[in-house]
Amino acid sequence: MIASLDSSGQHVARLIEGIRDCAIYMLDPAGMVVSWNPGAERIKGYVAEEIVGRSFSEFYTPEDRANGLPARALATAAATGKFEGEGWRVRKDGTKFWAIVLIDALRGPSGELLGFAKVTRDMTERRLMQEQLHQSQKMEAIGQLTGGVAHDFNNLLTVMLGNLDTLSQILPADQPRWQRCVDQALRAGERAASLTQQLLAFARRQPLKPKPVDINRSLQAWTEMVRRTLPESINVRRIEDTTVGMAEVDPNQLESALLNLAVNARDAMAGAGTLTIETATAHISDNEVRLLPDLKPGTYVLICITDTGSGMTQEVMDRAFDPFFTTKPMGQGTGLGLSQVFGFVKQSGGHIKLYSRPGHGTTVKIYLPQLQDAEVSPAARRQPSPGSRTREETILVVEDNDAVRSFTTDTLRDFGFSVIEAVDASEALKILDRDRSVDLLFTDIGLPGLNGRELAATVQRRYPRVRLLFTSGYAQMPSPTMTSAVMEIPLLSKPFTRAQLYERICQSLDS
Repeated sequence: MIASLDSSGQHVARLIEGIRDCAIYMLDPAGMVVSWNPGAERIKGYVAEEIVGRSFSEFYTPEDRANGLPARALATAAATGKFEGEGWRVRKDGTKFWAIVLIDALRGPSGELLGFAKVTRDMTERRLMQEQLHQSQKMEAIGQLTGGVAHDFNNLLTVMLGNLDTLSQILPADQPRWQRCVDQALRAGERAASLTQQLLAFARRQPLKPKPVDINRSLQAWTEMVRRTLPESINVRRIEDTTVGMAEVDPNQLESALLNLAVNARDAMAGAGTLTIETATAHISDNEVRLLPDLKPGTYVLICITDTGSGMTQEVMDRAFDPFFTTKPMGQGTGLGLSQVFGFVKQSGGHIKLYSRPGHGTTVKIYLPQLQDAEVSPAARRQPSPGSRTREETILVVEDNDAVRSFTTDTLRDFGFSVIEAVDASEALKILDRDRSVDLLFTDIGLPGLNGRELAATVQRRYPRVRLLFTSGYAQMPSPTMTSAVMEIPLLSKPFTRAQLYERICQSLDS
């Protein structure tokens, strides 16, 4: 039998011996291995002496063997001349790989079945790439859907928060109960705006908007939210160092990063344990910088997230921040959470470090540069006071949402601006053609027809004197053909308050 299979000649045998990216081997009619090339040894892990004479069903998973898949594959090849398929196969060490398989029936001159030629390719890496592409496409589709909903929701929040802000300004001082009601509604609306930004975080890469943040105060509110989110079987502790002070970070992205860590901790504790959130002040000396090369000597805010979960091996810690690396079962994690935390911390001028041992839980330490009192501007300590001087410039507001346009134009008129309204880009261009007094175009990006960026590009070409300011409830991805001049136009994100609107309009006019 072996002599019959080898009759194809020594030249073919030498060729097969030289192939290492495919497993090529022969089977007898019963499915026993009778030859074995180096590619088979590399992919499957067996040397020839270990596998020749044994059934090729050794390479199938127990489930496939129990379902009779190896026998059906040979029967198909014998009946039709070949069998093609793909699926999980098992190496000598028990690990699985995704294989594409071809089995050809070999017959003698009189048609008798001599055996089978089998070719197997390891396609695990390509399969993972396809899965990642599928996941990316799914995330993009979900992101587009989420973005549309968030844009509409932010329009609503702009109207709600803006009018509540206006009401807060005009309420008489002898109505403290009304003022409390408005203040509570404002805080709830601001929290809703923050949650909307967190919802969008997974769908797009947001530019960071750093500002001085009181870390202890921020973590106090965040801890209460986490307590309500996690199972009651997880005890949440907070330990506070009162000397921590402030750091200049994007508060929404900080909350999102900490939430990622809390979710990982919950999973590591299998729903029961203790999660500790601790703040401290870290003084990094010249000598310590050698151990923390990303940092400069100075004072840092230290945030520690510690769980009592299963812990990590050194091998897992070495790859924990790699994109797409995850220890969770397939379909239960994208492997992007920690990489997003890593990127946020690095972009904020900080450092992140993992400490863990199997069975002893995990601690994540985040270092953020501490702001000294002299670095915190008075504007960061209090709300700006809009309308301190009357402006007389002319603003063209382009907004397709009637309620948002009404709030925006009424507010700008309160500040003394002359305001012209347009519902879309076409109307805005007609206004600019006949009215050369416009000083600034304030336009939503998500307009019907010609969008805000396309409108801005047209205005830059036709009316270079006119200043430009964007607004949007969702930062749509720009077109690849968009010019750098349009990309540099400032953006006022929705929802915005009266104070924020006044400040950004003045900055754009005075720049």
